[in-house]
Amino acid sequence: MNLFVRELKAHRKSLIIWSIGMVLLIVSGVGKYSGFSASDQSMNELMSQMPKSLQAIMGSNSFDLSTIMGYYGLLFLYIVLMAVIHSSMLGATIIAKEERDKTAEFLFVKPLSRNKIISSKLCATLVNVVVLNIITFISSLLIVQQNADGAAVFKDIALLMMGLFMLQILFMSIGTALAALKKNSKKAASIATAILLAAFILSIAIDMKESLEPLRFLTPFKYFEAKQILSGGGYETIYFILSFVLIFILIALTFTSYKKRDLN
Repeated sequence: MNLFVRELKAHRKSLIIWSIGMVLLIVSGVGKYSGFSASDQSMNELMSQMPKSLQAIMGSNSFDLSTIMGYYGLLFLYIVLMAVIHSSMLGATIIAKEERDKTAEFLFVKPLSRNKIISSKLCATLVNVVVLNIITFISSLLIVQQNADGAAVFKDIALLMMGLFMLQILFMSIGTALAALKKNSKKAASIATAILLAAFILSIAIDMKESLEPLRFLTPFKYFEAKQILSGGGYETIYFILSFVLIFILIALTFTSYKKRDLN
């Protein structure tokens, strides 16, 4: 069986579960906005009563929560977190699972070069990432539009999804590089998740303390922020360039390291 198709089938059930989870997150999140907007309680006033540290963690201090796009900007932080956890774990496991499942020897006796194996796995991973991104985009557009009172939301959501896609690919590349580098490939997913959480915590710390602002280059969560695009500032070109460079380096590292590694 074609390795690319084999990988797609192997991760089909997982993709369905993650996609359902993403849709439920968006539905439940926007549903809370509908409940607040139908009442006399102001979400901005409610959030302003919280400690500033909690506001920074939730990201609520950057948005006008009385508008649907402001509220979606708050929700988008958690959409990003869910999507990059999926992509980093997928990137790590799709490389590491052959040794974990004791099928590496079977795979390598096939008339396939290691470059072909990695290429097929990366393409299958990319398809999974693209599908989840498209599902996130369509569900966000449909659900947000219902609460937009006629306001145009397509452009803003499309730009947010572009940033989300870059983050998905970046964290996917981190996962694949770690899986190719580690002698014990089973640890790749946990290390990738630890890096992700460290980057997320750093982004929160930067929001809480302005003196940490120069460190924003160290956390991809600050590269494509919803508050910047929704305020009309767009994305900074430097972060797209930095993301492309990091992705290229990590993918190259995946190929070179996997070609040199010995089977456990």
